[in-house]
Amino acid sequence: MKLTKEQVAHVANLARLGLTDEELERYAHELSGIVGYVEQLESVDTQGVAATAQVTGLSTILREDAELKKPLAEPAELLNCSQRFDEQSGQIIVPNVF
Repeated sequence: MKLTKEQVAHVANLARLGLTDEELERYAHELSGIVGYVEQLESVDTQGVAATAQVTGLSTILREDAELKKPLAEPAELLNCSQRFDEQSGQIIVPNVF
């Protein structure tokens, strides 16, 4: 399938791309080649070929979750690290970020 400059210009407009006439001509040629290759792949007989999402056979190895025996730090120790702590609300005061 050969794409026209108008089709490429339409897609470029949807993508908010400003392309020159030279770029439209070049991309029309390149995209036509890509679409042609996909059409060629569509003609391959894949009957009986299982769908694959992973071809290397690798898998993610995860460890089992384990409950912590004791906390990493006591809350009082963590609050001592903060510069400003509001004891009434029990919250750490941080600088504004806006």
